[in-house]
Amino acid sequence: MKKTIIVVLSLLLVCTGLFAGGARGKSAATGNKVGFIVGSRQHVFYTLIEKGIKDEAQKLGIQAVVMDGNLDGNVTSDHINNLVAEGCRAIALSVNDPGGTTPAIEAANRAGVPVFTFDCTSTTTNVIKAFVGTDNVEGGRLGGRETVRLANNGQKVGLINFDEPQSCLDRRAGWEEIVKASGKGLRIIEVGNYRGDAARAEQLMTDALTANPDLAVVFCVGDPAAAGALAAIKIAGAPTKIIGFDGNPEAKDAIRDPVNGKIWVSEISQNPIAIGTQITQKIKTYLDTGKVDQQVTMIAPYIITIANVND
Repeated sequence: MKKTIIVVLSLLLVCTGLFAGGARGKSAATGNKVGFIVGSRQHVFYTLIEKGIKDEAQKLGIQAVVMDGNLDGNVTSDHINNLVAEGCRAIALSVNDPGGTTPAIEAANRAGVPVFTFDCTSTTTNVIKAFVGTDNVEGGRLGGRETVRLANNGQKVGLINFDEPQSCLDRRAGWEEIVKASGKGLRIIEVGNYRGDAARAEQLMTDALTANPDLAVVFCVGDPAAAGALAAIKIAGAPTKIIGFDGNPEAKDAIRDPVNGKIWVSEISQNPIAIGTQITQKIKTYLDTGKVDQQVTMIAPYIITIANVND
């Protein structure tokens, strides 16, 4: 009888040990898990941010779960909810639709999961722990200076915008500030909201050139817009010059090209890998200390032309 009791107790202890070990294993597996939601993997810019995230996460011992928001507030909100349910210790995202994603962001915060943002943030909530992105207002100003440089007095200059993300609204604000204050009397043509879609940008540009065949310059708030505009300008044979925004490889290739480089002449460049690297570092610091060293980190943009494209 005593022997039977001893065997049973031993089995219980073994089972308890296995259960505890399993619990510890689960804790170890989820204890460093962090969720990231990029704007869209269809955009090279976001794939480069993802590279920065993954490379830095590996260095810091973070298990990075990266998801694609498809530039859609509903998709992004679902990802936020799922990442909370999966036990992520923190979530970082590009807020391309502030109105659509803010409720999910605040729900994650209430659940005890801190939320960080990169590239695009939300001004409709105060629960964001830290943001890393390009100084988009200054980037818009750089685009404005290039527009003023390329256009003559009284000429028409166009804008292809993306009306939802705050980053693109900031670019527009910086561009308009410089263009309106230039003293050249430039006439601004609203080409339209391309909504992150190059095909839509091409159609908008085609329509704009039909109404304004003398459009001198178009400022595009993202490289997909510039790619669409390039296609439309080439088909129309228009004299319009393009200023893009992102610094993606296709922009540099276009500027280098003997034909396309006569149209796509300037680019406002960001540093997406640095954005991914730095947001990952901030999350690591917060998880280790409960604090962030800086709530807003702006990375300065710069101009690319044929003069420095190979630097």
